[in-house]
Amino acid sequence: MGAPVEFPDAAAVVRSYLQAALAAHGTPVPVRTRVPDQRPDRFIRIERVGGTLLDRVTDRPRLAFEVWAPSEEETADLTKVARALVHAIPGWRGAVAYDVVDVGGPNTAPDPISGQERGTFAVEVSLRGKSLAA
Repeated sequence: MGAPVEFPDAAAVVRSYLQAALAAHGTPVPVRTRVPDQRPDRFIRIERVGGTLLDRVTDRPRLAFEVWAPSEEETADLTKVARALVHAIPGWRGAVAYDVVDVGGPNTAPDPISGQERGTFAVEVSLRGKSLAA
């Protein structure tokens, strides 16, 4: 039996990547794993909602994305951009992510609390783990 394998925090890896990718695209939007008390009008939240180990060294977390913007059109546009950028993560600065597969969306789902426009989509990202062996 091999050494134990640990996996990165999928939401943190993708959040960091997407935040930088949006800024580089000229769309500086806050990307977080929790909604702040004062949520900005344009905002993206990432949450791990499941997933499985594919093999001993590959985790395949399922990530859900919520995308807020002031109007239906802006929400749809930001959702499309975020989704496209997430699919471009393989190979990003040596990231441990090497495959992205759609598992849901994009969809419209107005925020049930604020009523503001919100888009959603979900992906599974293959992440390489690393050995805990000393």
